[in-house]
Amino acid sequence: MPELPEVETVRRTLHHLVLHKQIKDITVLWPKIVKKPEEATQFIDALKGETILDIGRRGKFLIIYTDHFALVSHLRMEGKYGLYKADEPVDKHVHVIFYFSDGTELRYRDVRKFGTMHLFKKGEEFSFPPLSQLGPEPFSEDFTVEILNSRLKKTNRKLKTALLDQTNLVGLGNIYVDEALFRAGLHPERSAKELTEEETARLHREIIATLSEAVEKGGSTIRSYVNSQGQIGMFQLDLLVYSRKGEECKTCGKPIEKTVVGGRGTHFCPNCQKL
Repeated sequence: MPELPEVETVRRTLHHLVLHKQIKDITVLWPKIVKKPEEATQFIDALKGETILDIGRRGKFLIIYTDHFALVSHLRMEGKYGLYKADEPVDKHVHVIFYFSDGTELRYRDVRKFGTMHLFKKGEEFSFPPLSQLGPEPFSEDFTVEILNSRLKKTNRKLKTALLDQTNLVGLGNIYVDEALFRAGLHPERSAKELTEEETARLHREIIATLSEAVEKGGSTIRSYVNSQGQIGMFQLDLLVYSRKGEECKTCGKPIEKTVVGGRGTHFCPNCQKL
């Protein structure tokens, strides 16, 4: 599933590709992707004639702003946006097409059909689910060491599980939790509430640093992720533990191990991240 760096990269490419384009019409080929409003026809009617004014992001959600609406889109496992010319063939996995007045088309492709779209009147998008349930942004002033510490102290869960909870902190998924924990020298199965103030401060620093570096590299292409221009991310070349089971730790030389924490495959160095 795309995490914050990948979604931020998609946001930036979409901003470059579709800003100020007017929506002439929309085709929804898989109505279940549209969660709000209930009927896809209402979704289509609302956005006809609207102009895309901005592309935002909240955690792993894209927000497409038009004159009067905010379209909140989650890519889930395989969702992708791409800009095409009208005469280009439509892939069988394309489920929503936005036709622009200039003859180009923004197509949403999703092999697994897990993605979602919620349409709100502009200004209401943060007052209702899914955005109303989210924790602070890692790059915002709201994400302080004190906030992170208070969130971790309130849970009895393991550290990795707590960090994956989007109500505690948004944007982190399997890849970047593993990477940040390694860089902070913290075992993923540590009790979240038992971290010291110094450990929490170190974790806070490494979460921001890891995500910042990943955004600079365009995210990580582990399986099928590409941005809206079809380009892969490059941060996977810098991964220290994720997807490196059995390989030597770049810090100590011991083999990277893999376990399961909270139902998620988890990579760590048993020497650098002692339990």
